[in-house]
Amino acid sequence: MGDGMDRVGVGWRPEIAALLARRFDEIDLVEVIAEYFMDRRGPAALRTLASEVPIMLHGVSLGLASAYPVDERRLSRLARLAEAARLPVWSEHLAFVRAGGREIGHLAAPPRTEATIEGALRNLARARAVVGTAPALENIATLIEPPASTMDECKWIGAIAACADAALLLDLHNLYANAVNFGADPHAMMHALPLDRVRIVHLSGGVWIGGRDGERQRLLDDHLHDVPPAVYDLLEALAAHVTHPLDVIIERDGRYPPIEALLAQVRAARAALARGRARTAMAVERLAA
Repeated sequence: MGDGMDRVGVGWRPEIAALLARRFDEIDLVEVIAEYFMDRRGPAALRTLASEVPIMLHGVSLGLASAYPVDERRLSRLARLAEAARLPVWSEHLAFVRAGGREIGHLAAPPRTEATIEGALRNLARARAVVGTAPALENIATLIEPPASTMDECKWIGAIAACADAALLLDLHNLYANAVNFGADPHAMMHALPLDRVRIVHLSGGVWIGGRDGERQRLLDDHLHDVPPAVYDLLEALAAHVTHPLDVIIERDGRYPPIEALLAQVRAARAALARGRARTAMAVERLAA
């Protein structure tokens, strides 16, 4: 279904797996959460899915951006999955999820410091050694500025990606939420990142919270709502800026809409990509005239 360049798909989830399977001809790929397939039957199940639709592997529990070493067992399981489905590309978050053996239960933003850069680079080197390739690195949403940070988010991400020579997974709703919550311009923030490294894009939605008794509202990235227009605008701007192919994934983790509504978001993403690519083509034509 793609245009031979960009691809647009949906995050595979057990709750919508059967519905997606009947509409694989309308999407270009699915992204699977690695942790769903880490039992002994996982590799075979992943091979079966990969025979039906192109897939990408996405981890959520490695905790790469941490001074705490990445769990070797998780890495080994992930490596088996990547090998079983012959997946050269995988992704994970620049987040920490545990320390001292304690799981915190969600993706948290570490202090943006030289120390966490060094910790992330050690973990990425180990991940590359075990899996065979480094993951594409995803930016995460946060409702609070990480305490003790000495640099901004974009500089911190860019330093890790450059030193690790890693691709980026740009979650545009995470970026949008962080920008509006902390008073930044989303487009300026996006362009402060090394966009030449972006290969994968996540699109999702969220909800405004707070706003009572004088409290300022904040945007919570919850993956329970449709992709907002502002995020499609960011995707269009990204597509106008980069020349390489992008793999775009619509993420949803609950309150699933009818499959037609989900596929409508796939089509909306394709349209945003097409508008961005057309802007680039027009600019090139004007320069050549």
